[in-house]
Amino acid sequence: MASELVIEAQGLGKSYGRTVALDGLDLSMSRGEVLSLLGPNGAGKTTTVEILEGYRRRDSGHALVLGEDPERAGASWRAKRGVVLQSCEDVVELTVWECVRHFARFYPSPADPSEVIERVGLSAKAGSRIRSLSGGQRRRLDVALGIIGQPELVFLDEPTTGFDPEARRQFWDVVRELAKVGTSVLLTTHYLDEAEALADRVAVINHGRVVATGPPAELGNRLNAPARVSWSGPDGRLSKETHEPTALVRELEGAFGGEVPGLTVTRPTLEDVYLGLIGHEADAKEEQ
Repeated sequence: MASELVIEAQGLGKSYGRTVALDGLDLSMSRGEVLSLLGPNGAGKTTTVEILEGYRRRDSGHALVLGEDPERAGASWRAKRGVVLQSCEDVVELTVWECVRHFARFYPSPADPSEVIERVGLSAKAGSRIRSLSGGQRRRLDVALGIIGQPELVFLDEPTTGFDPEARRQFWDVVRELAKVGTSVLLTTHYLDEAEALADRVAVINHGRVVATGPPAELGNRLNAPARVSWSGPDGRLSKETHEPTALVRELEGAFGGEVPGLTVTRPTLEDVYLGLIGHEADAKEEQ
């Protein structure tokens, strides 16, 4: 992954009346990275993304996206970034091919519409009218419209909301394909399994600030957290947290003379770490 930053935001502030949406938020993203923003409703994710996309003005702080301030950047900058909104208005009577070809004309150096349609898995539906597409297929079309201009950076806002499990995993393949060709992807999602499956790095936002960043497997010192060893004893289920699970399992093997009944060894999930982070932040906020 190249070290060049495609997003560099420092001290972003934004309020709506008396409601503080962003409170000195810092965020960076490297070229070619898939970065996922996580956070509860009202944490500031949408405001952050809209500022970075150039759709909303910040009250304070500094931001550079693809080397330019999104508040002042012009059409050439906008052609370098693709936006896939949480919901889009469709021209439902057009076919998939007609719609993608139409949007391609808005860009100075668009990709070939047929190739983009193939990349998002809609070749079989190229001649179908948009109104006939399923929800998952419409989101694939949204992505096609977001990448037809061959952007360097793509914003995906809650892209799989309302998808069934199969459609979600098909959409994940589309995101992986984007990353494979070097496109930077900023993904906001409420699905922690989605962030864990797709993101090189996650940033947890709460109360308008980034409270933790890192690879999903390492977030919140997850790798060094104690493991929980559980087993079935004579009087029921037993468990113990330890930083040395292998040693404990060996002790149990000796105690049981071999196989340990009902043995499980688990470490904190991303959900455990995430809930701990936003819970601690909420507690800290209440104490101020």
